[in-house]
Amino acid sequence: MNIQLLGYIEVHTASGSRVSMSNGVGLLLAATAWTPSAFTADAEVIERLWETQLPEHPRNALYTLATRLRKALRCVTDSGGAGGELIRRHGGYVLAVDEDVVDTSRFRHLVTQAKVARRRNEAERALALYGEALALWRGEPLSNMTTAWAAAARLTLHHEHRDAVVGRAELILQLGRSDECVAPLHALAAHHPLDEHVVGLLMLALHRSGRQEEALRCYQATRALMIDLLGDEPGPQLRSLHERILCRSESLRPDRGVLDLMSS
Repeated sequence: MNIQLLGYIEVHTASGSRVSMSNGVGLLLAATAWTPSAFTADAEVIERLWETQLPEHPRNALYTLATRLRKALRCVTDSGGAGGELIRRHGGYVLAVDEDVVDTSRFRHLVTQAKVARRRNEAERALALYGEALALWRGEPLSNMTTAWAAAARLTLHHEHRDAVVGRAELILQLGRSDECVAPLHALAAHHPLDEHVVGLLMLALHRSGRQEEALRCYQATRALMIDLLGDEPGPQLRSLHERILCRSESLRPDRGVLDLMSS
């Protein structure tokens, strides 16, 4: 079974078939799969599902959705795969599934493994793990949930996604393969235009890929945006990087450590 929250909320069997469920059942799945095998109280589930726009009888509506979710989960078991179970506990529910069944949990586990491999200087293994983690993203997380809880969960996931893209890009730059990280850094900078570390990595990747003019334009666009929105110049690290790109400094060679370079 595969529970997908990193995009539209869905459940797939081991063979890849999508399990049919209503939007409401999918929302209950997401509300309980966020912390798999952990207890979630009724009041918290109700808030995650409906916020202030409660149905007339919220607990009865919750019990109805729970019954339908159990039926959907049984479809996975009936198809011959390892399924899961929504268990009723006093005052709440537990979604009893293996953590790696849920893509958000699997993403976090893979990123943790990548960080460990990186600390051990196992660069290629770390890259593979980061790549596997990022491949789980299929679009905007929890894209069919509009509550405040879902918005907060999306914000958390976007921060984690940012850190994974940055970690992977730093490794690629250290290995001297700058071209490989330009596109993902462009996409990340579009979502985090005021993140100076992301912008700096993008500038460095462009410069090392022989695209100095693009790197300089990237800085100018970021500087203009910061002055417009923040009323301030970029920080000293980004300004220093800009100056070194302008003069094609030897400190920008691929054999220089990326983290040292970005902080010098």
